Amino acid sequence: MLIFTGGTVSMGENPDTKALEPLDHKQVLAYIPELQMMDVNIASVSFNPLVDSSEIKPTTWIKLTETIAQNYDLYDGFVILHGTDTMAYSASALSFMLENLSKPVIFTGSQLPVRVLRSDAKENLLTAVEMATAEHNNLPMVPEVSLFFEDELIRGNRSTKKNTENFDAFASYNYPVLAKSGVHIKYFPSEIHYGKNTTLIAHKQLDTNIAILKLFPGIQEKFVNAVFSTENLRAVIIETFGTGNAPKDEWLYRCLKRANEAGTVLLNISQCRAGSVEMGRYETSLNLLKAGVISGYDMTLEAAVTKLMVLLGENDRAETVKELLRYPIRGEMTVPENVL
Repeated sequence: MLIFTGGTVSMGENPDTKALEPLDHKQVLAYIPELQMMDVNIASVSFNPLVDSSEIKPTTWIKLTETIAQNYDLYDGFVILHGTDTMAYSASALSFMLENLSKPVIFTGSQLPVRVLRSDAKENLLTAVEMATAEHNNLPMVPEVSLFFEDELIRGNRSTKKNTENFDAFASYNYPVLAKSGVHIKYFPSEIHYGKNTTLIAHKQLDTNIAILKLFPGIQEKFVNAVFSTENLRAVIIETFGTGNAPKDEWLYRCLKRANEAGTVLLNISQCRAGSVEMGRYETSLNLLKAGVISGYDMTLEAAVTKLMVLLGENDRAETVKELLRYPIRGEMTVPENVL
């Protein structure tokens, strides 16, 4: 099943105005006749209206989850066409919302509209469909939520957009790719998650009462206090320096400790795109540990945001959420063996 949500891949250039405008999904398919040459039975559905990637909201993820859950027994795989700006967020969200997934769900899109002569839309879509239908011993090759772009298939909750100009727009900095496309498609089974073939569970309760606090030299106490004074706030993602470090200012420690004791979940991820949080390695992270901040290890911001939304939506108790944050639930982070 092809699911059209919108984005550049679903746009064409108006021949008169030269402006980009959404196309009907049947028009998009008409520009990719090669799909008819594939030995695949394809059905397609489309959001109406189509959604620009900057307009993606948790309600979009719920709609996608419902669409997949309702059609799960009818199709061998799902390809979601999506705008690039928030694709990593959506791929991360669906990885957490689709529990016990045993079929491919592949996000893809393009940097250039399908009508443009040099568009990457055609190759991305054709390869994503081929990967979504690939099997070995009658089992899918990649039965998890992933993202295909240019020539790499990436775990959805490990992906992040790295470039606004190039065709290789996405990267997985802290986890190997799941497959590589060239003359042949090479899969890497040791990196792919093969879940048990059990009943799919669709999680559709999301809580968006979270905030992101990015540290910077000179950050002021009144600003941090304003963030933590947000009404109904349940969790804060703290983007720290390097391996999870923060200023040793006493006011910052008091603020975090007070928030933790009040039931606010505090999650530490690094501002660096590659590498992992190692709380306690440097003295400048000890106050975070003492204040009750939880390590997000090598999680992307996109995975941290969406994992928290799902966990908070499913759990009322902060302690339960904290416990579930400490361990990977969909392969979204690497936890050292001595911690597991």
